Amino acid sequence: MSNAAHDVRDDRAARYLEVQQSEEFGDLRRRFRRFVFPMTALFLAWYFLYVLCAAFLPDFMSTKVWGNINIGLIFGLLQFVSTFAITVAYVRWADRNFDTAAAQLCDRMEGGQL
Repeated sequence: MSNAAHDVRDDRAARYLEVQQSEEFGDLRRRFRRFVFPMTALFLAWYFLYVLCAAFLPDFMSTKVWGNINIGLIFGLLQFVSTFAITVAYVRWADRNFDTAAAQLCDRMEGGQL
């Protein structure tokens, strides 16, 4: 590989490190973590509640609600609903709070301003 190729790669690596160490990037990471970590914890708690109820409360989970539909089936279907709800919430949150700032940071980096 030529020296010019090494120089380009080294320049890119230096720019990426500079961006990674910037206050703007740190702020983006904090914003992302403030949304994603609590949402992940909430979903996992909901999922494990479902699993624990299925394992240790079979009589409760098999309680008929309407016809052949029982609480366990409703809980299982609500797992899908909550997954889609979290996805929609994340997309809306990212559109409002994250994507614009990330795009601006990317533009600054690619423009050589960082």
